[in-house]
Amino acid sequence: LALSLALSFTPVTANNALASEFDVINEGPPKDAYVVDDAGVLSRSKADAFEYADQVLEKWYPSVEEGNNKGIVVLVTSQKEGVITGGPAFVQVVGESVLDATVSENLPVLATEEKYNEALLSSAKRLVAAIDGLPDPGVPTVKDNKRESNFKTKEETYEKRGQFTLVVGGLLVIAFVVPMAQYFAYVSRK
Repeated sequence: LALSLALSFTPVTANNALASEFDVINEGPPKDAYVVDDAGVLSRSKADAFEYADQVLEKWYPSVEEGNNKGIVVLVTSQKEGVITGGPAFVQVVGESVLDATVSENLPVLATEEKYNEALLSSAKRLVAAIDGLPDPGVPTVKDNKRESNFKTKEETYEKRGQFTLVVGGLLVIAFVVPMAQYFAYVSRK
């Protein structure tokens, strides 16, 4: 209760998480290192994440010189896909193979598991390693979370079928015999 009251009376400031996609594009490049959109509204009107990322890059850095070494990572949670785009120097330093691997291995695999923070963090680590000339950290390890079924197998069902038939049959007999016995006792008293 105290937390909700504190949040209710906290002055609201302009926040990128409350911005629409047009606000993000028109505001220009972020003052910090990144923009996080918790509201989920950045890319609703764009069908293609590549188109949106290119549009943001072109708007934030209108000349090739400004955006030459800049890069943008976009993760679309509703489509479980990601995009990395950047200026020519960024793409050359990072390399097409790392960009393709990150877009096809890091972002969608972890986004499918709804590990969005890990998807962005592992992608950033790969990009930074490529920029710094370090070896590629590779694909994040994905745990195979196969769950065992809690349903009985066909064999287990057939094995216990006699017991279930006896129990259900007994309940049906009781359901018919008890009301008839009560009715017979009620009628015989009169």
